[in-house]
Amino acid sequence: MSRPSWSSVREPQVPEDVARLLGTVPEWFGQPESNAEYVEAARSKKTWTVRDAAGRVVGVTLVDRHFPHVVEIHLIVVDRAVHGSGVGSAMLGAIEADARRRGVKLLEVKTLGPSHPAVGHARTRHFYEKWGFLPLEETDLWGEANPCLIMMKPLVGST
Repeated sequence: MSRPSWSSVREPQVPEDVARLLGTVPEWFGQPESNAEYVEAARSKKTWTVRDAAGRVVGVTLVDRHFPHVVEIHLIVVDRAVHGSGVGSAMLGAIEADARRRGVKLLEVKTLGPSHPAVGHARTRHFYEKWGFLPLEETDLWGEANPCLIMMKPLVGST
């Protein structure tokens, strides 16, 4: 797998890559309205990508920097064909390292909360917990049917 690359200039194909990748994992991303919002967000948010040996995008992360001290991971999506190969970890590691260099103190991510029975999202929460994210609050931000779990990771030692 290629190293994650930071897209500070907009790559015109990234929204199409996001749509394609979301389609490979419908159990995580099965809501057409939300998917359309992610695709649109890929037009303006900072992006991280991982490409395979053939140059095809197999992972995308969209990030926001709401304040100088906080970076939010808006979306991580990895092609089902490469799940478990380290693509998500590579992107998250690169984002964390970049955030530390930029003096960020907190990483934030939102995911479906544990009060929802979705099995895949239990794996997602476990992934973030392995990376040191801590549950902060489960809210109805996305509506009662989709409880939102806000997770934070303090970046100890950041400047």
